[in-house]
Amino acid sequence: MSAADPRRALVLFSGGQDSTVCLAWALERFEHVETVGFDYRQRHRIELDCRQTVRRELAAQFPRWALRLGGDHLLDLALLAQIGDSALTTERAIEMQANGLPNTFVPGRNLLFLSFAAALAYRRGLNVLVGGMCETDYSGYPDCRDNTLKAMQLALSLGLDTPLTVETPLMFLTKAQTWGLADALGGTALNALIAEHTHTCYLGERGRRFDWGYGCGECPACQLRAAGHAAWRASRGTA
Repeated sequence: MSAADPRRALVLFSGGQDSTVCLAWALERFEHVETVGFDYRQRHRIELDCRQTVRRELAAQFPRWALRLGGDHLLDLALLAQIGDSALTTERAIEMQANGLPNTFVPGRNLLFLSFAAALAYRRGLNVLVGGMCETDYSGYPDCRDNTLKAMQLALSLGLDTPLTVETPLMFLTKAQTWGLADALGGTALNALIAEHTHTCYLGERGRRFDWGYGCGECPACQLRAAGHAAWRASRGTA
């Protein structure tokens, strides 16, 4: 394992594919890495059950990362379910809205996540926040855009009066490239772990197993993950 960046990182870790790749990315780089998850009464709360399994499997299968993996934190953000009124927090069909955004958009979610994560990082002596936000393969969420995250980095650093870096390693990657990054970080073992233990499906479905993982196979999150996996395999000549 290469010499670690001495900074201490906090990964916004949902238990999904993207945040798991970000966790692996951070563990490969930083001397000490902790994780934080958020319970906002999401319909796919089953992802929260996956978090500890993924952490355990990463530590067991990648001893070099286990030495750097610190504590986990789970914050209760039930308030988001009260103000969000989205298809991620209420039982309703997933569809596009008049403003051009899907109704899976939870207003302010990533802004709140980063604010709470920054407050936790401040108390824990952590100075890097790592998130899986992406503006390449995404649903048009404005709080996933690079400029939004750069603005948040500045605001949080000023508001806490301490340097705080927001890292988004997936920002300009397609979903196929995200599978490729996982392969580069941990090879076949990491992608097998992602397929078996992470959760992405918006409907919380884990009854059906595809080559890319568990899900309903129909919601936007499943379709994006499946298409990315197929494109990644095709690029390797294994489709």
